[in-house]
Amino acid sequence: MFKKSVALLALLCAPFSLLAWGVMGHRAVAKIAENHLSSTAKREVARMLGHETMPLVSTWADELRSDPLFRDTAPWHYLNVATGLDFAAFVKQLNDPALAAPAAPTNAYTALLQARRDLKDPKKTAEEKLVALKFIVHLVGDVHQPLHVGHAEDKGGNSIMVNWRAKDDTNLHSVWDTALVEYPGFTYSEMATAYDHATPAQIKQWQKDDMTTWLFESYQLCTPIYASAAVSPTKFDWHFYPTFGPTVEQQVLKAGIRLAGVLNEVFDK
Repeated sequence: MFKKSVALLALLCAPFSLLAWGVMGHRAVAKIAENHLSSTAKREVARMLGHETMPLVSTWADELRSDPLFRDTAPWHYLNVATGLDFAAFVKQLNDPALAAPAAPTNAYTALLQARRDLKDPKKTAEEKLVALKFIVHLVGDVHQPLHVGHAEDKGGNSIMVNWRAKDDTNLHSVWDTALVEYPGFTYSEMATAYDHATPAQIKQWQKDDMTTWLFESYQLCTPIYASAAVSPTKFDWHFYPTFGPTVEQQVLKAGIRLAGVLNEVFDK
């Protein structure tokens, strides 16, 4: 799956224009995860990354997309599904043979499953495992941004134009990708410090949750998000952050805790 990505492990290129959670959000997710790694996982991740850190590689999978040879990885960052599904129907769609193709990932769900398998696979080379690790660090963050598990008919909110703080040239998806997460003005380390307050019970439950639960949570969070954009005219002013800021904080925190859980499970075994 990731073989052709190996050649770009050292690639330095401009960040992609729209990143789920923005650069600061992705780095905060990775920093929170670092705080919750087991000693074994922390040691193995450090060995694999060398002079790099999890926060600094957290946007690598988006940077990769700027190269024309790797644009086929773009669908790995999201999962667009039908509207109005309950959990059973949602899981059924996730496992639809037309969507779930382990040999050739077509969305964030199948890409995450494959990356986790590759990271565990003793037959994979060190380079292939490093690519898998970098995708996991990024994609766990992606799927906790609700509109990365949004409605297929509007491309996860990309086709819904909105007014953000008196600017008309943006869409609902980009507001959630970057504008909301950057609104408080945190650095990624400040964000991680401010948000990393999960209780032991929450950590245990969130890390126990199956990946389908993560995705369905994001899918459900889309309901009030889409409702906010259904008002005419759509003007997101200073009231918007107090309404949805807690959701951003919750999802960034959950992503960090669950990312640590995935890596602990891989390396502790």
